[in-house]
Amino acid sequence: MKILISADMEGATGVTWPADVLPGHAQWERCRPMFTSDVNAAISGFFDGGADEVLVNEAHWTMRNLLLERLDDRAQMLTGRHKSLSMVEGVQRGDVDGVAFLGYHAAAGAEGVLAHTYLANTITGVWLNGTRASEGLLNAHVVAEYGVPVVLVTGDDKACEDAAGYAPEARTVAVKDHVSRYAAVCRTPARTAADIRAAAEAAAALAIRHEPVRAGGPFTVELEFDAEHLVGAAAVVPGVEPAGERRVRYTSETMYEGIRCFKAVTTLVSSAVEEQYG
Repeated sequence: MKILISADMEGATGVTWPADVLPGHAQWERCRPMFTSDVNAAISGFFDGGADEVLVNEAHWTMRNLLLERLDDRAQMLTGRHKSLSMVEGVQRGDVDGVAFLGYHAAAGAEGVLAHTYLANTITGVWLNGTRASEGLLNAHVVAEYGVPVVLVTGDDKACEDAAGYAPEARTVAVKDHVSRYAAVCRTPARTAADIRAAAEAAAALAIRHEPVRAGGPFTVELEFDAEHLVGAAAVVPGVEPAGERRVRYTSETMYEGIRCFKAVTTLVSSAVEEQYG
């Protein structure tokens, strides 16, 4: 049994503030061990549950945040940019039986600690076939095309509520409770590690690869930005069209194509954002 852990940081233990997750900040350095502790707890739990192999895919920002020197020796880590499937890179190899979304968070425009979808700001909402989309929802559709179930989700309580919509069978662990975008009631690392390990052990039983979902599309993705000029930047991507005030839309037959187009749009939009005025 092989497990892929997609490890994001906003939903990690103790994280509540932008500086907690922005590389180069003192608070980021402080939070990296807690992030690594969450991942190690999941690794231990999956091996407790019978996993033979665990691959950790770094999924946050520069994708160079976890402390490799502190990682459980039984696992391997895929770190750095740039990767074809970004947050779920590795699932396309065909040997993954289950995916864990560790340290995930709620969607842009929704309540949740550091809630966003791909870009920290700029994107005020994303919808997939009319449903507000978190990174979890988007990635769950991608892995489904490879027949891989989402078996574990951790983050704040809002991220766990979100997971019920896209992975209702998955085990969930809330490491903190949302108070505001930048505040939460947090559990200690020792407590969250125990909770994550227990949930991962139970989640291992759900890691059963099934037939790939090839007929899930078409997928229509709509993005809303905080400034109108970003519509023009996004519409440079073939197939992406304006869809009303501060919005663009595109349709893909598969989520493999859909997530790659999403990456192209967010990359172009990021380059069109100015430091002070957006």
